[in-house]
Formats: sequence, structure tokens, C-alpha cells
Amino acid sequence: MKKLYYTSNILLLVVLVVLGSCAKSKTTRRTEAQVHKTIEYKKPESSIAFKFVKTKQWLDSIKGDSTKLDIAYAINRTDKANFAKMDSVVIPNDFSGDLPYYLPFPIHVDALEEISKVLVFSYPTQTFAAYENGELVYTGPTNMGRKKDPTPTGLFFTNWKAEKTTSTFNDEWDLKWNFNIENKLGVGFHQYELPGYPASHSCLRLLEKDAKYLYKWADEWILKDSENVKVKGTPVIVFGNYNFDGPKPWLELVNDPKALNISESEIETQVQPFLQQILDNQKLREGDQTPTS
Repeated sequence: MKKLYYTSNILLLVVLVVLGSCAKSKTTRRTEAQVHKTIEYKKPESSIAFKFVKTKQWLDSIKGDSTKLDIAYAINRTDKANFAKMDSVVIPNDFSGDLPYYLPFPIHVDALEEISKVLVFSYPTQTFAAYENGELVYTGPTNMGRKKDPTPTGLFFTNWKAEKTTSTFNDEWDLKWNFNIENKLGVGFHQYELPGYPASHSCLRLLEKDAKYLYKWADEWILKDSENVKVKGTPVIVFGNYNFDGPKPWLELVNDPKALNISESEIETQVQPFLQQILDNQKLREGDQTPTS
């Protein structure tokens, strides 16, 4: 009986060690797969509210405060030149926080933790966000395709890039920090003026500092030869619809500061149909030439 008792205990210990080892191994693999930067963003000192102000008077009052200007440009989805032309603009009551707290994307998304890099554009809010393993690393405003020439939605990958190129719509338009995402249609993200509403010929316009950041951050495709792609670049997801016949959506922030907030679950819904395709390409880029089925 004693022998049987000791044998049972030994077997139980072996099982527990194996289970513990498996759990540890799983945790280790997860940790190794998700080594990434964590950015601590400064929260505003008070709850954010928004209000309308007369543009010229407000510009005179802040005396060129660059921090306030950057936040105000982003909230109004515009650039310096076009901001100054507006009669009135939306500004927050508190400028003490970092930019992500004034734009709609969440700072962390669990559903993106397996993805080393992904760029997401929201048509309804006219904003973009760059994530690394679920952590927001960069965000800003965009002006996407106008009603006549809408930006296509769905999954894309960054292809080729050029510090300066010429538009396929008009050879007089110079596009700086251009990164193509749809080669046949000539769609890409790049620096160009932001009038404060969707105005492009299907491309995704950005402020120059944002276009320059994404130009360096995203990966180009890897070609087999002049006509075939070996590995695609960074995944880009464009989602949602813009109400071209209504008021600018960010004006609603004055009534509801959370009116444009994008939830983690909404991003998960948008990413889920493309997740396996993204992960397969990611494996190829990391050196595994055998995608999962």
C-alpha cells in the first residue's frame, strides 16, 4: 500500500510539473512574441470638454504655443494654413495631455497584440493610428477621399515609397513622403494640404510630420522580380463611411466629448476578417516561408 501511495504521489508531481512547464512555455512564447515598446502618455489634468472659439482671437491669445496648436490642428483635422482661414474652430478646455487623449483611437487594443505593426484609418473620424503589438505608437488627423473619389476600404499593405513623387491625377501635384498601398489604383498616404474635410482623389492626406513618421515606420514590400511580390509590407486597414452630406463629425465633440471614440471591440471587429492574412504575411516577413492554412 505504501509503495502504491508513493507511486501515486510521484505521478501526481510529474503531471503538475509538466502542466506547469507547458503553462510557463506558453507564457514565455507569448512574451517573446510580444516584445514591444510601451509608451506612457500624459493624461489631461481635468476631464476634457470642447468648445467653439473664434479662430483669430484664439490664435492671438495663445501667442504661438506649439503644443496647443498641434492639438487644435488635429482636433479640427486640418493644417496650419487652413486652420487660420477658418472662422471658428473646436478646442479643448484643457491642453495638458498628450495628443492621443484628444483623438478617438484607444491607447491599447488586445486584439492587435499578435500583430507587430498595423496602421488603421477611420473614415468616419478622419484619423489614423499606428499600433505595435496592440500599443498605440502614433496617431493624427487625415483628410481622405472626397465623395466623388472615395478612399477604398478594407485591408491593404504598404508597397513602395518615395520621398517625392507626382500624382497620377495631376502631374502638377507633388506628393511628399508618399507610401503606396494600392498599386493599380495609385492610392497611398502622403503629405498634402488638409482643408479640414475629405478632399482627396482617394488618397489619405497627412500633415508633413505625420507623413514623415509613417514613411520611416512602415515597411516596403519585398519583390521576387519586377512583376511579383515576395512579401507584402505593413498591413493597413481602412474602415467606415463618412457622412458627406452632414456637418463635420468632430463638431459634435462640443456636445459630447466622447462622440467619436473608437472602442477596442470596434477595432477587433474590423481586424478579425483579415487577422489570419496579416499574420501569414508577418511570418513570411520574419523568415518563415510556410504560412498557416
